[in-house]
Amino acid sequence: MGGETCPECSAPVSPKDRFCEACGRNLRVRRTPVGGPGSQWPPLCACGGAEFDEDGACEACGRARPSARDRVEFALPGVAGISDRGRRRRRNEDSMAFGRVRGRGTAVVVCDGVASSERAEQASQVAVDTAADVLLTGLQSGTLQSARDAERATAEAVVAANAAVARLARPEAAEVAPSCTFVSAVVTDGSATVGWVGDSRAYLVAEAGAARLTSDDTWAAQLVAQGVLTEEEALTDRRAHVLSRWLGADSGVTEPQTVTFMVETPGLLVLCSDGLWNYVPEPEDLLAALPPEAIARRVAPLEVARALVQVALDAGGHDNITVVVVQLRGGGGS
Repeated sequence: MGGETCPECSAPVSPKDRFCEACGRNLRVRRTPVGGPGSQWPPLCACGGAEFDEDGACEACGRARPSARDRVEFALPGVAGISDRGRRRRRNEDSMAFGRVRGRGTAVVVCDGVASSERAEQASQVAVDTAADVLLTGLQSGTLQSARDAERATAEAVVAANAAVARLARPEAAEVAPSCTFVSAVVTDGSATVGWVGDSRAYLVAEAGAARLTSDDTWAAQLVAQGVLTEEEALTDRRAHVLSRWLGADSGVTEPQTVTFMVETPGLLVLCSDGLWNYVPEPEDLLAALPPEAIARRVAPLEVARALVQVALDAGGHDNITVVVVQLRGGGGS
């Protein structure tokens, strides 16, 4: 048995079992719960109080009880993520979903709800759940064995997520239709495919250095590409985060940008919202923020994610912060 137990009912299971004999759970697929991981953070008030009255008010200072979305953590073998409200925002409008299919690979999705739209947290949550379903189904079916297959599945995930977010819109409030950004990864033996819409990012970190895998779909990035603004000017412009592409009823998005690379050496794949990269925008900044020996796989992905989220919180935590870390084995294994 090797000490393994069913994540649903805790019954003993074998590594070769496809389903739990006790409860019937599919043991090949493990993923974040649909609707988001439950809060694994002590429900402490900002004042430190832990007692709340029947109306949810802190008995020490009267503040409302923190939301279950304020901070969530979730970990699976080789992949872990944290989504944190940060220090300034009233609610967490970021979402994450990820899962592993035994022997097939890992799928990750991070979405950042657009603050100027209504129900942004619902938009991001339905987007990550919908896209993760598409990618995990593809992994389970064994059809994502080539770069073309993984990029096709990523495009299908974006189309499905975009449609799901669009269904949240109210016809009478089209100007504030729920919307969000999107970044995903499909990691199989030997390769990884990243897809994105908007300004959530993915970074690859290895012993040889770090690289940013995504380019922002923003007004500022377009002007930098055209030579109108420098990178420094874009970062300080008040319109720096104005999106040129997003998911939602008014997005017009039909496909993501994608990139596929071979996983040849050990490293980390980091997907994040702008709540992190605002403080570590360059790949070398992210590399410097990692715990020692993180790339050598001596630090669990959850600890790496915690360290990166803490960097953003210590720097001010002006936005919601979501970080998902995937360990890459290299040499033909994810």
